[in-house]
Amino acid sequence: MEQQRCLWYKNSSPDMIRYHDEEWGVPCHDDRGQFQFLVLESAQAGLSWRTILDRREGYRRCFANFDARTVAGFTAADVARLMRDTSIIRNRHKIESAINNARVFLEIAARHGSFCNWFWGFTDGLSIQNAWREMTDVPSTSPLSDTIAKEMKALGFRFLGSTVIYAHMQATGMVNDHITRCFRHEELRHWPRYQPQ
Repeated sequence: MEQQRCLWYKNSSPDMIRYHDEEWGVPCHDDRGQFQFLVLESAQAGLSWRTILDRREGYRRCFANFDARTVAGFTAADVARLMRDTSIIRNRHKIESAINNARVFLEIAARHGSFCNWFWGFTDGLSIQNAWREMTDVPSTSPLSDTIAKEMKALGFRFLGSTVIYAHMQATGMVNDHITRCFRHEELRHWPRYQPQ
């Protein structure tokens, strides 16, 4: 019998199914992973996640394997280079925001010991365990994503809002938004708490 999954995987590519089964909602406790999803979720704005996932290897190559320190050093010449690269979304605002956000990301990491220390501090290191029965129940924002987005904008992040941040929270496991009949919901319910580095 086929395992039950969240319905957004239906009619998806093998990569999307693998992403659902292995990545989406898994608590991310390392800064490189956090930066990866900030770049990708911001790039997704106005587009489908499949569009971005299909280009993730392009983003990985173009954005130095999601090394925030390297990306923070990108120059106007790098922006011009990326604008010519068809393996990513060639949106100047999104590209420039990713570079800007890398710099702010590093400032937060320096101030708090890591970006994860700051980010997971919003939930005291715990994943929020939701219990949605249907995909239509899953929200696109929450009061917490409103708060985090507001703070991130105040710190200097660009091209993100509450919707992008909620998608980031879902992707990095700050919230478990797998529906209750999905096999991943139970698997992720007891993930260890984040321990500050």
